[in-house]
Amino acid sequence: MKSALRHSWALLVGIALIMLGNGLQTSLLGLRASIEGFSTGATGAIMSAFYVGFLAGSTLTPKIVKNVGHIRVFAAWSSMASAAILLHGLILEPWFWGLMRLVTGFCYAGVYVVAESWLNDRADNRTRGQLLSLYMVVQYVGLSGGQLLLNVGSPAELLLFVLTSVLISLALVPISLTTSAPQPTEEQERLSPRALWKLSPLGVMACAGAGLSTGALLGMGAVFGEEVGLSVGEISIFMAMLIAGAAILQFPIGRLSDRLPRRAVIVLTSALSVAVALVAWVMMGQSAALTLGLIFLVGGFSMPVYALGMAHANDHLRPGQRVAASSTLVLVFGLGATAGPVGVATLMDTMGPGGFYVGVAVIQAAIGFFALYRTTRREGVGAGQQKPYRPVVGGRPFWRRRA
Repeated sequence: MKSALRHSWALLVGIALIMLGNGLQTSLLGLRASIEGFSTGATGAIMSAFYVGFLAGSTLTPKIVKNVGHIRVFAAWSSMASAAILLHGLILEPWFWGLMRLVTGFCYAGVYVVAESWLNDRADNRTRGQLLSLYMVVQYVGLSGGQLLLNVGSPAELLLFVLTSVLISLALVPISLTTSAPQPTEEQERLSPRALWKLSPLGVMACAGAGLSTGALLGMGAVFGEEVGLSVGEISIFMAMLIAGAAILQFPIGRLSDRLPRRAVIVLTSALSVAVALVAWVMMGQSAALTLGLIFLVGGFSMPVYALGMAHANDHLRPGQRVAASSTLVLVFGLGATAGPVGVATLMDTMGPGGFYVGVAVIQAAIGFFALYRTTRREGVGAGQQKPYRPVVGGRPFWRRRA
């Protein structure tokens, strides 16, 4: 493990800075959009553009890494992301913000591809789980810390845009100075969503639904907070609690899914997500402490569904299909995350801020009912035969088992 960390510390520091910038800009853009008078629908479309770029970046980056290497791609994509967030603060037009969010999504997807292949290259079967668990913690801490940086300045001014750009730019320093040179990424076979659907319908459905709800929560959370009257400081804590819930509850949920039938755990977490989201809807306007506690649970029960869906799909795959299936599930998640903010923004336009929670409840209910339906169509995989659960963040798998 010490050897793996020696070769990976620069990447982990760089990722921490990148995720600090990502956490800050996600909430910052939602708040500034409200200040500038963008409609809720326009804001939802802007946030969804990130995931459109994410799809393109995750598809194209492996080929570029193969040609020029990990460090150059990380540096190029980070530089583009740094410039994009600065341009948000200079040109305050919805169409331009949508374009810049698309560029940012492309760059962040590329950074994730570089990070994942780098860590897999530096780890072996004895250290891969530990190293990539540390990577997951770095991501969550960075995202949560970024939300708290909203308190440094006013969203109506340029300072926070500059701070985000500085954080992303600083990520280049440790990466550029490292002497570690990972091996090029090998191209892997693709598995289409249709082919994977035939192998594991629930796995695909759970990942798509997780994309819808995660995209909505992260993309529209700050807008919801502003509409219900939370202060900037409270909104930053609101978003941090959302991510903290996912970080803290993901491992217990994963351990449970390794001991019980996976479909039963998907039904349970979806049901709990629905219940908590509806309670949060009914209790809107109560104390800030209650609001923060409920969003912690909403994130904690809904966001780990992606990893459950991915683990369930792997229960039905041959070893040679798993890498291709992981790539396809990332694509499915991204498609869902693209639509999530737009759909929830439409609900919020129609029924007010409560549409934020209602949208998440509807998505999670669909996942739960589909999981129940699948129990009538095919016998489940016994807990002893299930593949180990792997925690993931935001639709990006953090490690893949090599044959």
